[in-house]
Amino acid sequence: MRDDVDNWAEVQLVYSSALKEIGTKLEILNDEFGHVHQYNPIEHIKSRIKSPESIVKKLKKNGYESTIPNMVKYVNDIAGIRVICSFTSDIYRIAEMLISQNDIKVVSVKDYILNPKASGYKSYHLIVTVPVFLSDRILDVKVEIQIRTVAMDFWASLEHKIHYKFEGNAPEHIRRELVECAMMVSDLDAKMLSLNEEIQALK
Repeated sequence: MRDDVDNWAEVQLVYSSALKEIGTKLEILNDEFGHVHQYNPIEHIKSRIKSPESIVKKLKKNGYESTIPNMVKYVNDIAGIRVICSFTSDIYRIAEMLISQNDIKVVSVKDYILNPKASGYKSYHLIVTVPVFLSDRILDVKVEIQIRTVAMDFWASLEHKIHYKFEGNAPEHIRRELVECAMMVSDLDAKMLSLNEEIQALK
């Protein structure tokens, strides 16, 4: 995005618009997939705009002054959208369909499914830009997209609560049990995918 967003109200406007653009694209892809394959890969979609307090905290943590241009330039997840899928295979299918659209530009990809975090966290992260058409200009706006299964999302929700409860310093036994739960989630996803593939083959 060019440096022509100069106040928080306009930041909210352009990033909310970007979320609508991505959300609509995902809904259309889900509908089309259902039409062609009689099956919808997306369970549900959540979106949010990062609060000013969280943005300022992130800028300070990374040594940047709290200005609107710095927000736009250095904070990649002001607009965030989370896509919850049924099966692991759906994650890559959705990502591939989305980034193949010619107005979507990929800024970065982090595959925490193939390479989970030490905590056990799994998800597929994309930072993309999408054009937002205003009355007098077009802005390429960054959106963070997280794609995960229902089971991964359930685990991540608990991990998030624990992280904030203990301010990132959870007791060792809780961290260890959380990793064990992540392994169970991974096994469950694999079994559910295998079962679904068997059901599809019998149709």
